[in-house]
Amino acid sequence: MVKVKRLILDVLKPHQPNGLEFAISLAEKSPDCYIKFSVAEVDEQTETVVLTIQGEDIQFDVIAEAISTMGGTVHSIDEVEVIGNHGPV
Repeated sequence: MVKVKRLILDVLKPHQPNGLEFAISLAEKSPDCYIKFSVAEVDEQTETVVLTIQGEDIQFDVIAEAISTMGGTVHSIDEVEVIGNHGPV
């Protein structure tokens, strides 16, 4: 089974919720994950942010749905780390 260990996402989000609320909400949806929220760009209505997510088995669909629920959009997946487990040899 392949497990996603790390993702770096480019996300466009409205100003509200703020960064702390946004990161906390993501962490609540993926309680075993570490979330880093960095603002890359701000304009009148939106913010472009870089999300670094680390965990043992990140569920991208859960993260993407949480981002969408808060009014955000995943623009791109900029980095991925996965590990494959082929079982005992």
